[in-house]
Amino acid sequence: MGQTLAEKILSQKAGRRVEAGELVVVEVDQVMVVDSIAGSFIRRLEYLEASPRYPERVSIVIDHVAPAANLEVAKAQKEIREWAGRHGVRVFDVGRGVCHQVLMEEGLAQPGWIVVGSDSHSTTYGAVAAFGTGMGATDVALAAASGRTWLRVPETVKVVFRGRLPKGVTAKDAALEMVRLLGADGATYMAVEIHLLEGAEGLTLGERMTLANLTVEAGAKAGLVVPSGEVLARYEVPPWLFPDPEARYAKTLEIDLSALTPRVSVPFYVDNVHEVTAVKGKRVDQVFIGTCTNGRIEDLRAAAEVLRGRKVAPGVRLLVIPASSQVLEEAARDGTLLTLLEAGATIGTPGCGPCMGRHMGVLAPGEVCVSTSNRNFRGRMGAPDAEIYLASPRVAAASAVAGYLTTPEELEEVHA
Repeated sequence: MGQTLAEKILSQKAGRRVEAGELVVVEVDQVMVVDSIAGSFIRRLEYLEASPRYPERVSIVIDHVAPAANLEVAKAQKEIREWAGRHGVRVFDVGRGVCHQVLMEEGLAQPGWIVVGSDSHSTTYGAVAAFGTGMGATDVALAAASGRTWLRVPETVKVVFRGRLPKGVTAKDAALEMVRLLGADGATYMAVEIHLLEGAEGLTLGERMTLANLTVEAGAKAGLVVPSGEVLARYEVPPWLFPDPEARYAKTLEIDLSALTPRVSVPFYVDNVHEVTAVKGKRVDQVFIGTCTNGRIEDLRAAAEVLRGRKVAPGVRLLVIPASSQVLEEAARDGTLLTLLEAGATIGTPGCGPCMGRHMGVLAPGEVCVSTSNRNFRGRMGAPDAEIYLASPRVAAASAVAGYLTTPEELEEVHA
């Protein structure tokens, strides 16, 4: 019987052939800890009287509340820096960016690796066929202390994307459609193995990150994109890191990219996905472009293309927060940043921003936000009755100009 990509990776790390359902203990290549969990992570290591076994395999990223929003957060971040200094652990400090973007930029997620993170969207590392998965503070601390972790080998859902995205449609639309079809619990504790065929292999690394990132919104333990295109060109991909043709899958889903239209996830569930036309005209108070889902340079450029020569509608706040300092620098060099500023955008410190509702754009009662992030649960960004609509950077930018949910194409028609 053939093996899936998840079975291949876990077999390599376990040193033996494994199949779905087995329990394995495997070496971990990278442990990622975010600032909001770091205190609990440190407390657990202290309770164990342990230090990281391989300090070079541990990264702490100060990104969820960066810069510090209050005294307590400032004290917690000071503790992180001091503890990391004593133990030889790297810290990516305020302004470096969102954990997943930063680790990818730093080469700390590689094809075939196992990366465990204290953030659920650690599935993002699957863009390069790394087994990235989110864990709680205790499991992450144990992984750091021992250099290993245990896992149940997941069953796998196969998702096949075929064709090319039409003009105006993005990988975010494809990812939302995938979540809609799978459902919020359609891949619970499974690996989502993404195949890009018949033109879809041309998707960029950033677009693959968006797809892998959203797999957790269907409950996935890991989201793995089969290496092709840009990944093969940029990374050293081991010859074994491909699923077998006869691999067994729990289910298979096919999506024709060429048939997609712009999508939006409607409150209060990520899998509540519709065409933008179904909710066109919904009044908007705030637009947020950024996060580990859509804060890359290509996302900012897509927004700038829509905003060029236009202004944000009166009464609308447009927050743009680059996913990393590298993204911010590139946006400054190529003029993207100036276009955004001229349109009326407010630029925030690279990091998670208002995504989790702790600072830099918290929503007031009754407000509506179009966000390029990955979650729209009740109370996610502030008030329990505030509404979050998840969309692509293009749709978000068009909505900021119109003052209501719309697409760039419809914006052109209105202003024709």
